[in-house]
Amino acid sequence: MVLVAHGSRDPRAAVATEALARAVRRACPAWLVEASYLDHAGPRPLDVLASAPASRAILVPLLLTAAYHGRVDLPAVVRAAESLPISVTATDVLGPASPLLLSALSRRLLAATQSAATEAGSLPGVTSDPLPGVLPDPAGSLPGVVPDPAGSLPWALDGVVLASAGTRNEAARATVADAAVALGRRLGLPAAVAYASGAGPTPGEAVTALRAAGARRVGMSAYFLAPGLLHDLAARTAREAGAVAIAEPLTASPELVRLVAARVESALRHPLPLAA
Repeated sequence: MVLVAHGSRDPRAAVATEALARAVRRACPAWLVEASYLDHAGPRPLDVLASAPASRAILVPLLLTAAYHGRVDLPAVVRAAESLPISVTATDVLGPASPLLLSALSRRLLAATQSAATEAGSLPGVTSDPLPGVLPDPAGSLPGVVPDPAGSLPWALDGVVLASAGTRNEAARATVADAAVALGRRLGLPAAVAYASGAGPTPGEAVTALRAAGARRVGMSAYFLAPGLLHDLAARTAREAGAVAIAEPLTASPELVRLVAARVESALRHPLPLAA
């Protein structure tokens, strides 16, 4: 299993990718799991494939949208790998808005809301028992993955902005907008989409719009897999516009680990044996 990340000049991104790779290894001990990068960092996917002691490999793009890297770079890797003595299959990207992904986004936002409430002491509605009545995970067997009961979390927020890195690809932008709608529906909150780069709205503009519509406690959910300059920019503009809670990127959240396994299962057409 080769995890294929975008790659970044920011070293925090590679640290997060390696953390996810370690978590996937623990969850899937029967698999050789390696991390690779399309740009800025190494190793590159073809280098990993060329040295892999295996006859078959599954590429899992650590991407939330099928923008340029998903539509162009990853297929190019698969084509180039045809010259290698290994069979290569690529899975779908991790987005846009599966139940596991929405659960991970919800948890990150809840953690940010609780942290903000603890620091400020001024966000009513956050209880000491943030997930009352949670049921066992019906979607998989990965330990630690417990879905939030949609619509029943004690949110202190009355609006949410789903902030992403941004892309010029209109189809990919539309999938992020769909994810924002799905997240708002799951949380029972007014939701807006935002992009840290490219065409707006920016996170700050989206926060401002929600506040103008009557929201007073807007949180920023992070549609990012790893920390970096764009998440920093999104967080800064949202905070300057009055956001009261800023979620961290998804990194190695349990739901993301299960989602990676689910993508591989789909490519193989049979379940993966996961660690107990």
